[in-house]
Amino acid sequence: MSLFYKEFTNDEEVVNAIGSIKAKGVNEDTIYVVTHDDDRTKRIADNADANTPGGFASKAKNIFNKKGDELRDQFQHLGFTASEAEALEEKLDEGKVIVVVKDAPAGFTL
Repeated sequence: MSLFYKEFTNDEEVVNAIGSIKAKGVNEDTIYVVTHDDDRTKRIADNADANTPGGFASKAKNIFNKKGDELRDQFQHLGFTASEAEALEEKLDEGKVIVVVKDAPAGFTL
């Protein structure tokens, strides 16, 4: 099992991609959506029946952090290194949506 991610620019593409991921037998509990905007993240996750990273403890920890710090922390919590988290957070700054599959099956592609 490994960590897999893919970036998207269109919310509808994300919903369709998550449907494809589930169709490949990936457990929906391991699929996460991350964007730079909390409302957009929640909306996409709700439409795709996917998860958002973090929880109450993560939100409490990041209450005084800047948004970028919070997002990098969420990526690291999912299993990315600090440098990977920074690169992914920069993609979010560009308006991208990142779909993460935690514990993806070996050889998983999308």
